[in-house]
Amino acid sequence: MKMEASISAVEKIIGYTFHNKNLLEQALTHTSYPEAISYERLEFVGDAVLGLAFSNHLFLAYTSVDPGQLSLLRAANVSTEKLARAAVRNGLHHYVRHNTLSIVDMINEFAEAVDSEDDCVVVKYGGSVKAPKILADIIESIAAAVYVDVDFDLKRLWVIIRGLLEPIVTLQDLDQKPQPVTMLYEICQKNGKKVEIEQHRNGAKSTASVYVDGELVASASSDQKDIARLEAAKAALDKLESLFPATSMMPDCCGDIDSTFVIEAAKQKLYAVCGKKKWPKPVYSIEKDEGTPQDKIFVCAVQITTPAAILKMSGDEKSRVKDAENSAASLMIRALQQHKYV
Repeated sequence: MKMEASISAVEKIIGYTFHNKNLLEQALTHTSYPEAISYERLEFVGDAVLGLAFSNHLFLAYTSVDPGQLSLLRAANVSTEKLARAAVRNGLHHYVRHNTLSIVDMINEFAEAVDSEDDCVVVKYGGSVKAPKILADIIESIAAAVYVDVDFDLKRLWVIIRGLLEPIVTLQDLDQKPQPVTMLYEICQKNGKKVEIEQHRNGAKSTASVYVDGELVASASSDQKDIARLEAAKAALDKLESLFPATSMMPDCCGDIDSTFVIEAAKQKLYAVCGKKKWPKPVYSIEKDEGTPQDKIFVCAVQITTPAAILKMSGDEKSRVKDAENSAASLMIRALQQHKYV
C-alpha cells in the first residue's frame, strides 16, 4: 500500500500516469532494498537518454553555438549536482525506497541545504553540501521508466520530463559563473602552473585525471566523458585551495567594482548572506595600518569561501577599522551580486 501511494504521488509530480506501474516502482527502489528489483537497469538507460534528450534540445535551441560550448551546457544540465537538486525541489526524495540509514542522513542534509537556496538561482557546479548520487540516480531512473513506458519515444519523454529539470542551465548562466575546467586552467596559469587533464575509458566508465606540473591532483569517473572531466576539475579546485594563496584562487571578477561603493551595515549583511548559503563566516584582516594615533589610515580585506572558489576583496582607506571592514564587506557584496553568486 505504501508503494502504491508513492507511485500515485510521483505520477502527480511528473504529470504522467504510467501504463506499467512496475517501471516506476523499480525507478524508486534502491539496491539496498531486499527482495525487489532495483533501479540499476533503468538508471543505465536514463543516464544515456537524458544526455541524448538534452543534446537534441541544445542543438535546436542554440543553432550557432560550437560543439564545445554545447558539451559544457549538457554536462551542467545532467550533472549529479543538477539532477539531485531537481529531485529535492520536486519532492522526489521522499519516495525513494531503500534500507540504509546512512542514506537518510545524506539526503536530509542535502535537502536542508537546497531548501535554503534561492529557487531562482541556478547551482551548476556544487553547493554547500555534496549531492548524494542516489538522488541523481532517481531522476535518471524515472526518466528511463517514462521512456520505456512511452515506447521509447524521445520527443514524448522530453515533453513529460522537462518540467522536472527546470531551471535549465543556459549559455548565459555559464557566462556568469566560471566553469570549473575553465577556472582550473585560469588559476593554474595565474600561479605559474601547468595543468593537464587526461581521460581514458575503462568499460562503461570514463575517468578524468588532473595533473598539475606533472603530479596527479584529482580524478573522477562517470558514464559520460563530460561529467568525469567536470567532477575531476571540481575536485582539483578543492585541493588547490589549500595550496595556493587565497587571492590567487579568486576569479578575475571583481576588478571593475567602484571602491567608493558603500552599503550600510554591510558586515552584518555579508554575514547573513554566508549563513543563508551555508558558507563559512567571513574573515577580516587589516592590510594597511598607517599614520599617527590622531590621523590613522586603515585598509581592511574580507575573505569568504564558496564551493567554487576563495574570494577576497579589499576596501578603501578609512580612519577607523570598523569603517574599513564595512567598506570591504560592501565591495564583496557588490561583487557577489554582479557575478551572480547571490
